[in-house]
Amino acid sequence: MIRKRTNSSSEGESPEPQEAGTDQHSRHGGRQGGYQDGYHGRQSGSKSELDGYRDHYRDRYHDRQGGYQDGQGSYQGGGPPRRSHHRDQRGGHDGDGGSQRYRGGSPERTWEKRSEGSRVRESRGPREGGDDGSGGSQRYRGGSPEPPREKRSEGSRGWESRGPREGGDDGGGGSQRYRGGSPELPQERRSEGSRGQESRGSWEGGYEPQRRRHRDERGDGSGRHTDRGSRRSPEKPQHKYLKQTDPHQHRGGPEPSRLSNPDLYQATKSSQQPVIHEVEQSQQVSVKQQEPIKVAIASSESMRPPLRPGLGRRGTRCIVKANHFFAELPDKDLYQYDVTITPEVTSVNRAVMAQLVKLYRSSDLKKRLPVYDGSRSLYTAGPLPFISQEFKITLLEDKNSSRRTKQDKEFKVVIKLASRASLNHLEMYLRGQVLDTPQDTLRVLDIVLRELPTNRYTPVGRSFYSPHLGRKQSLGEGLESWRGFYQSMRPTQMGLSLNIDMSSTVFIEPLPVIDFVKELLKKDDSTRPLSDYDRVKIKKALKGIKVQVTHRGDMRRKFNISGLTSQPTQELKFPVGERGETVYLVDYFRDTYGFSIQHVQWPCLQVGNNKRQNYLPMEVCKIVEGQRCSKRLNEKQISALLKVTCQRPHERERTILKTVRENAYDQDPYAKEFGLKISTEPASVEARILPPPLLKYHETGREWDCLPQVDQWSMMNKKLVNGGTVANWICINFERSVQDNMARNFCSEIARMCNTCGMDFKLEPLLPVLSGRPDRFEGVLQAWFRDAMIKLQPCKKELDLILFILPNNNGSLYGDLKKICETDLGIVSQCCLTKNVFRPTKQYLSNIVLKINVKVGGRNTVLVDAVSGHIPNITDVPTIIFGADVTHPQSRDDSSPSIAAVVASNDWPEITKYVGLVCAQSPRQELIEDLYKESCDPDGNKVCGGMIKELLLSFWRATGQKPERIIFYRDGVSEGQFYQVLLYELDAIRKACASLEPNYQPPVTFVVVQKRHHTRLFPDNPRDSSSVDRSGNIMPGTVVDSKICHPTEFDFYLCSHAGIQGTSRPALYHVLWDDNKFSADDLQSLTNNLCYTYARCTRSVSIVPPAYYAHLAAFRARFYLEPGTSDSGSVVSGRGMDGRSSRGPSSCASVRPLPDLKESVKRVMFYV
Repeated sequence: MIRKRTNSSSEGESPEPQEAGTDQHSRHGGRQGGYQDGYHGRQSGSKSELDGYRDHYRDRYHDRQGGYQDGQGSYQGGGPPRRSHHRDQRGGHDGDGGSQRYRGGSPERTWEKRSEGSRVRESRGPREGGDDGSGGSQRYRGGSPEPPREKRSEGSRGWESRGPREGGDDGGGGSQRYRGGSPELPQERRSEGSRGQESRGSWEGGYEPQRRRHRDERGDGSGRHTDRGSRRSPEKPQHKYLKQTDPHQHRGGPEPSRLSNPDLYQATKSSQQPVIHEVEQSQQVSVKQQEPIKVAIASSESMRPPLRPGLGRRGTRCIVKANHFFAELPDKDLYQYDVTITPEVTSVNRAVMAQLVKLYRSSDLKKRLPVYDGSRSLYTAGPLPFISQEFKITLLEDKNSSRRTKQDKEFKVVIKLASRASLNHLEMYLRGQVLDTPQDTLRVLDIVLRELPTNRYTPVGRSFYSPHLGRKQSLGEGLESWRGFYQSMRPTQMGLSLNIDMSSTVFIEPLPVIDFVKELLKKDDSTRPLSDYDRVKIKKALKGIKVQVTHRGDMRRKFNISGLTSQPTQELKFPVGERGETVYLVDYFRDTYGFSIQHVQWPCLQVGNNKRQNYLPMEVCKIVEGQRCSKRLNEKQISALLKVTCQRPHERERTILKTVRENAYDQDPYAKEFGLKISTEPASVEARILPPPLLKYHETGREWDCLPQVDQWSMMNKKLVNGGTVANWICINFERSVQDNMARNFCSEIARMCNTCGMDFKLEPLLPVLSGRPDRFEGVLQAWFRDAMIKLQPCKKELDLILFILPNNNGSLYGDLKKICETDLGIVSQCCLTKNVFRPTKQYLSNIVLKINVKVGGRNTVLVDAVSGHIPNITDVPTIIFGADVTHPQSRDDSSPSIAAVVASNDWPEITKYVGLVCAQSPRQELIEDLYKESCDPDGNKVCGGMIKELLLSFWRATGQKPERIIFYRDGVSEGQFYQVLLYELDAIRKACASLEPNYQPPVTFVVVQKRHHTRLFPDNPRDSSSVDRSGNIMPGTVVDSKICHPTEFDFYLCSHAGIQGTSRPALYHVLWDDNKFSADDLQSLTNNLCYTYARCTRSVSIVPPAYYAHLAAFRARFYLEPGTSDSGSVVSGRGMDGRSSRGPSSCASVRPLPDLKESVKRVMFYV
């Protein structure tokens, strides 16, 4: 599972405006994959219509055994149903054009003839009261579903345009609403003569397809594959790499063969072509219904990420330097040996093996210098002169040990040959000749380069820290930051590279415990007893920390703190001697050690185990140096840490180069032994700077379009493209220092700015501004809300917004208010800090407007290319974009669940609005359990639900169309979890689609977004203003997809934001699945352009907004579960906004469900 790292590295992020009480944090490992041993497919057609097609078979899959097991459960890759394969008939091999266009992703295919040269998607007609169809002058008011889309002109593409539903107000929702996960939906009325797929026009009420059970490996004559894995020798597994004959698989020049996947249903392939009947005048299309598809979870052995579809060409070319250093592969054989140490004492493993090498290297080890992983494996460059051998090792007892009796310890070490690592396999992988990652070989090389720094420094993960590597910095409350460096071997297009970066993390200061406690409590007076609150705080901070005693001269015995005594030191007694006479601890220390205890009012430390508790006064203990702090930092500590780690790009680059020189890899005895050579020069990489997109605002403003300059722009002279309506609002002030008149003036400024920016915001609040005490917030809020509703009920109106003025340090107040408003009252709110009330700037007020507008259902800006239909693979057919993230509890918190969040666009083709769902799930569970789920109703009928289905239905209700393409941005996944997440979540998406309609399978592109990596890009020439921004960082829009990227797979680094301070960190996008066959240029441009549509500020952001929104929604849900934690706390997934419990791959009944969000909140972007 992913865990939040506490080590921090500086990064220049664009700061987005935050509400009170919020802060933000950003978020590697081996990949598990398998071989795909063959290819099976069939092209078939209706015999009556498509006589030209003949069934044929390709090579069958043989190795069909062994599902994927991740420790939480097992996913068995059963025999797949037959798949038919056909080309994407769009006129060209790359699907870029052509007069005949393949529509949709459903297995029920419909082909529509289009006039030559017609646009990818015909532009919409102007909306009612609109101007030119690109935005509409009719504003979107109040948070109800999107205004109706006009009927399209005859001959326009797509599913049939829907008019307003019966009884509906604006056609966006209708009087009959989808409720509670039921598949029942209102029957749509269709306009006469309009084109579309009549048989697939809507997800009809009550239709729930019953999917056939998948018949696994039964050899029943159905043409399904049978398990032939038993025919192979386990010692020599056979691996086939078969080339595709489909020309669409080879875009961008020659590349390694792309492996198809028969286990997951391919949206671009169907088992039978539909029978098509064209009607000349109305051009209606009827489609012969097919049986429901069968969706099965594939095993990792058959899953392959798509190969790189060529390199991107769009943008201005430039050269950047990366913190990757070329590593020359050794020409020696690598051998692995299993190590068994008896008795097993993990803390001394390395000391035992170091002693063994020292004693036996020149004799039994044949002068080999092995490296040890600290656990059960030993590696050598060449074989040892034995297959198995036993050694006897004696370790001298440390005089500072906590053991009462000192004696030397004897260990038995057995070294046994286990395997031989093939460097040839790694070389072939780097050349793209094989596709499975040789993780074992890479791990060995990593261990080789880690051996020396592990002995010199304090290792933490893949990083190494020391108080001597840089300046230590106190962070307060007994904590300090240490500087260090990160290093990792990476397979790249240029070959093997060593990625080195600077990092910092937090350690506990080696202070006397009494000084640590004084700093923690900010108290110097120890004559007064501690309060219960102080006692709990001390115990929480000290538990598990190792201390050494200082009252016994040179004997510095070490102990682990297990707790605090409930009594003060002066009252403590314990038995001594054979008779068990009790003595006071104060007297014992004075008589035995001649030590007079001063802080007798404070408790003692409890050390040792539960069976035998020892008491040590705080003043005789000192914290041992080098203990990393894994607890959550407060805001002041985070701020201090960021100041320490913040380095300008040229400073960071210089520090990295200095570290490489000081590490002296050419002098490393272990690197020499294994033949590893590391370059001292960073990699020079060709990059491209993508242009910023043109943004559209409302035509009534002075400037109705905007081209951002170096990633930013302002709202001056612009009006929101769809301004929301706030007719009824109130303000509650929880800050005593803000007077009522000042609060009124501040609210008036917000109201005026909202109207200036294009919202319809009433200037006066519904009720006078109310001041309340923070400790009585709930009563004040409930009473004021009740008064407002009493005033509004006669008019049948609703309250639109609550403004809160909060203290700068508000503790849990922010989260408590959000929870009540969004889960109890059903109202969106906006919180403002006191410091901004006293000095509200225009920039601050405009940022507040941006947030309020989307919270009440408005839209701030859209891409001009979106409304004009010029975004490839987006605007041609209805497309939904998902963002998903899972956040987890703190490392020592095993009781809190994880929180999952999924958001989805709801306003195609503008793709700016995202509705979201959240759920609580099993702790540390990275798979999103509630994407798809099945249950039974009281009558025993199967009911399908989940977050994907609910969001697809939300898209359909808002746009009147079914998504024909899915793009899924997944945040928070490390490389070691790629295939596990893909196997489960892609299958859940398929099942959710199939549950809505038989054979409904839109093509899916699944992209993982990573920010927690250590690749940094530096300008080649810091003085070149065309490739460097004001902070000295690379320009926003800089994209790299060559040299330092994956040898064969489709990934790229994109720095979409401008740095402000520190060094910008590019986001890494890795495509794990691509039915839509994006070109490199199209996906890179789409991702970069979306980063300019983030709702909270007028800047581009560092990761694609859907993933960002999912991150915000997951952290917001933390307040619903545990009020009082900050927005930076961790969370996980389980129950949706509809309140239904989650049952996923490893969900447990003990997960506390989240409270239900109100419907009025769910349909807007409440989380921004």
